[in-house]
Amino acid sequence: MSTMYDLRPLFAECGTEPLYIAGPCSAESREQVLAAARGVAACGIPIFRAGVWKPRTKPGSFEGVGAPALAWLVEAQRMYGLKVITEVATPEHLELALRAGVDGVWIGARTTTNPFAMQQIADALQGVDTAVIVKNPVIPDVDLWIGAIERIYNSGVRRIAAVHRGFGSHHTTSYRNAPQWSVPIELHRRVPSLTILSDPSHIGGRRDFIGRLSQQAMDVGFDGLMIECHPSPDEALSDAMQQITPTELGEMLRGIKLRRTAVADNELDELRGHIDNIDSRLVELLAERMDVARAIGDYKLRHDIAVVQRDRYNELLTIAENRAMSMGMSREFIHQIFSAIHEESVKLQVEKMRKE
Repeated sequence: MSTMYDLRPLFAECGTEPLYIAGPCSAESREQVLAAARGVAACGIPIFRAGVWKPRTKPGSFEGVGAPALAWLVEAQRMYGLKVITEVATPEHLELALRAGVDGVWIGARTTTNPFAMQQIADALQGVDTAVIVKNPVIPDVDLWIGAIERIYNSGVRRIAAVHRGFGSHHTTSYRNAPQWSVPIELHRRVPSLTILSDPSHIGGRRDFIGRLSQQAMDVGFDGLMIECHPSPDEALSDAMQQITPTELGEMLRGIKLRRTAVADNELDELRGHIDNIDSRLVELLAERMDVARAIGDYKLRHDIAVVQRDRYNELLTIAENRAMSMGMSREFIHQIFSAIHEESVKLQVEKMRKE
């Protein structure tokens, strides 16, 4: 995608900046939906979210009320003047939701990850004017995310937004889903006209992380937030730990500091110049390291030594992680950096052996 794509706001009539969306993880009952909607409206939030069909990791847990809950969303829409959206994962979900009168839909991470499922939904959207929000895929693959968005765009839909809800990771972190901010930042670089929201509820997995992650998202430059809000979070039938009350939501949003998006400042320009110089040196050092990796590959080839030496790599990684932590950097950050460097080094050595 590029800036040439004719993308429009989800709901231009809402006219709010940042754009906030809130509501419970699941629509559990008519009373719960209306109570949540009343609280969301009281916070001045124009868009209400609630899951009707809930794709759970394991069977046996609460998987949503289903189509009957759509009537509750539409009732909340009428009573409180809200736009209402829900998640769809199949063409049948989409048809039922639109027929009921919802204002838009979102597509969850599992569905975004599957191009076949995305194409089925895109086909069902042909000729439909609605708002579509595409959450990031489970894996940190910006091309897969853009591909899902493009499928929706090619169906004729023009009111499209993306939601960053974090990524699955085999590394243990404090959060439910690793933020990996670089992925949505790259999405914005490649599709600057696209509205991008952050979902701190799913990233953090705990209500006490929501405020911190929300501020981080706004500091990065996101267009808004999508937050899970329940009138009685501890009694929620799904994702209870990551939902907050409408009162807590209002207090949190009032505490968010919004940053300027553009500045002209000599001091900042000087610091950016310093960053540019450091980045240039980093590239030169990485190129030098890859030259050494190629030389090591030559040695291994001459002496019939396997490319990957796990003990050596684990030793280097442990030393780097410990040193990084002593210098104020996180273990996760340096692990990602060294994993990428090691992967490239291995690729170079494998290619050399394959050519021999």
